[in-house]
Amino acid sequence: MQLFKKGNPGYDRIILLTTVILLALGIVIISSASIMESTMKYGDSMYQTKRHLFGIGIAFFCALIATMTPTAFWKKRSLLLMFFVLCLMILVLIVGREINGAKRWLNLGVMNLQPAEILKLIWILYFSDYVSRKIESISKTIQGFLRPIVFLAIMTILLLLQPDMGSFFVMAVITFAIMFVAGVGLLKYIVVAVIMGIICVLLIKFSPYRARRVTSFLDPWSDEFGSGYQLTQSLMAYGRGGLTGEGLGNSYQKLGYLPEAHTDFVTAIFGEEFGFIGMCILILLEFVIVYKAISLGFKILKEDAIYQGYVAVGIGTWIALQTFINIGAASGGLPTKGLTLPFISYGGSSLMVFCTAIGILLRIDYEWRNKVISKKR
Repeated sequence: MQLFKKGNPGYDRIILLTTVILLALGIVIISSASIMESTMKYGDSMYQTKRHLFGIGIAFFCALIATMTPTAFWKKRSLLLMFFVLCLMILVLIVGREINGAKRWLNLGVMNLQPAEILKLIWILYFSDYVSRKIESISKTIQGFLRPIVFLAIMTILLLLQPDMGSFFVMAVITFAIMFVAGVGLLKYIVVAVIMGIICVLLIKFSPYRARRVTSFLDPWSDEFGSGYQLTQSLMAYGRGGLTGEGLGNSYQKLGYLPEAHTDFVTAIFGEEFGFIGMCILILLEFVIVYKAISLGFKILKEDAIYQGYVAVGIGTWIALQTFINIGAASGGLPTKGLTLPFISYGGSSLMVFCTAIGILLRIDYEWRNKVISKKR
């Protein structure tokens, strides 16, 4: 607990404070957005809110453990953790709980665990270790570049079997971001991007489910009561919000019109109740964490703490990308992907993993600051 001793300058208070504010905003908007569903399904208007608070409690505990865990622990055990999560990914395909046609959750009784969410964080920890050890091979040889791509392809198969194309896209971008920071040439990226593009087109072409998502995203009003229903309702929520919003609790779309109002499309309700100004504040808060994480990563990389630097860059990229995709999908700028908004959306797995990532960031910052102080002495 030395990290939080009074007067200790060894951790980034802005990251901690911003995370707490986002979690508080999440509680407020989940309480509002879930009232109708909680009342109709469970006879308790605060049912989903209570579960969300339970998830935050678990997330806080995970974050606390992460802040007290030296980064060397993650580095040494990243391969073991990766193997454990891959076992969970296989297990969810066998005994997982299916919701809306997707088999992504393991029922633990008190909560549903989504292995794909854990996979993103563990992949950052594992791949950062791999790159820090094989940086010369990855940046200078084709073989070194292709090895992690092959490993990523294996995980892609497991994700697409659920199916969860959104998580695959997030992990691919995180992988390329870390390799780019490591000094991998642009030409290799172009080749892989073309291959990935072809694969995505084929997946969409031969999957009616994905094809409907793309066509409804391009023109949701052509089938506003079918495949485009969710997006059109989301757009109406944003439209009603205007500049300053309808006010807390005054959303109309949450009254049974917008499906997944407290999960994937929670930003639509947020936009309806708090308006354009509220959305700008929300995006700014997410950006603060992203900026602090990535800037921390580059500062550390200058000091040759390569592993910690890659982890910080990976976490910042992950939060930025998932925020962009979630808000983009809810506002009609991107196809719907089923990705949560970091620290805001309802979901125990998402909260637990993102808060653990913040705990790791705080630990990285603490170790780096104390290293700098030690050098000055």
